[in-house]
Amino acid sequence: MIESAVKKIAVFTSGGDAPGMNAALRAVVRTANHYNLECYGVREGYNGLINNDFTRMGPRSVKNIITEGGTILKSARSLEFKTKEGRQAAYENCKKLGIDALVCIGGDGTFRGANIFNEEFGIKVIGVPGTIDNDIFGTDNTIGYDTALNTAMEAIDKIRDTATSHNRVFFVEVMGRDAGFIALNSGLATGAIDILIPEQKDSIEDLFRTFERAEKAGKASSIVVVAEGEKLGSIYDLAKATKAGFPDYDIRVAVLGHIQRGGSPSCADRVLASQLGYAAVVGLMEGRTNVMAGLKSNQIVYTPIEEAIKKHNEIDPGLLKISEILAI
Repeated sequence: MIESAVKKIAVFTSGGDAPGMNAALRAVVRTANHYNLECYGVREGYNGLINNDFTRMGPRSVKNIITEGGTILKSARSLEFKTKEGRQAAYENCKKLGIDALVCIGGDGTFRGANIFNEEFGIKVIGVPGTIDNDIFGTDNTIGYDTALNTAMEAIDKIRDTATSHNRVFFVEVMGRDAGFIALNSGLATGAIDILIPEQKDSIEDLFRTFERAEKAGKASSIVVVAEGEKLGSIYDLAKATKAGFPDYDIRVAVLGHIQRGGSPSCADRVLASQLGYAAVVGLMEGRTNVMAGLKSNQIVYTPIEEAIKKHNEIDPGLLKISEILAI
C-alpha cells in the first residue's frame, strides 16, 4: 500500500475535447477510490474551479463512460482563470473543500494554467495529455490522437471512392493548426499524392510538380491532404491556384472539421487514457507535482509541465520521405 502524500484530489477536463478523456477520468476516479482518496470532479474545467462547481465522484459515477467520446464533466476555455483574481477564487474554493491536488486533463493551455496555479498557490498538479493534435512533448501519443487519426483516415477513404469514380482531385483539410501529425499519418495511410503541413516549407511550385509527376505516371485522380495550419494559404486558395495551373482538373474541397474530435475512442486511446489516469493519481500519491504523466516506449514517464509546454513532439522526416515515394 502506497503511503499517500495527498488525501483529496479533484479532476477536470479543459480545452478542446478529445476522445478518451472520459476513459482518463474513469481511471482517475477509480484509482483514487482504490487507494481510499476522496475524489471530486470539476465541471467545465477552470471555470468550475472559479464557480465552485465540484461534484463528489466514486466508482459508480464513471460507469459505462469508457466507450463515450467528449467529456461528461464538460470542457471550457476560461478567460477568468487568466486573471490573478480568478485564480485566487479557484484556490479559495479548493481550500474550502480541503483539496490538495488537481489532475488536469487537456493540452497546452490546460498545462499552462496548472503551472501558474501551482507556482502561485502551491497546490499539487499533474497533467494528463488529452488532445487530438499529438503535439505535447513527453509522451509518444496524446489521448484522442489515435481516434482522430482513424476518423480522418476513414473519411478520406470514402472521399477517394468519389475521386476515382469521377477522375477528380480532392483537397482534404484535416485538423492541425500548429502540428501536422494527423495530416501526415492519415495522408500516408490513404495514399495521398501530397501532404501539406505547417512544419514543412511547401510551395505551389512543388505541389504543381507533384501533379505533373502524377500525370506522367498515369494517375487520373488524386487526394491532397492539408493540415488546417498549412502556411501556404487556405485550402480554397490552394484549390483555386491549382485550377488556374491545371484548368482541365475537376477539383473539389472537403473540410473534415470537428468530426475528427468526436466518436467513441479507439482501443489504443482507451488503454492509453486508463494508463495515464492511473499514473496521475499514483504520481500525486508519491509526492510528484507540476509534471505531466506520459507514455514513452510503453513506459510511464513524468515530464516537468514546463518542459511539456516549451518543447513539442516533432514530425518524423522518414515518414515524409516514405509518403513521397509511395504516393506516385
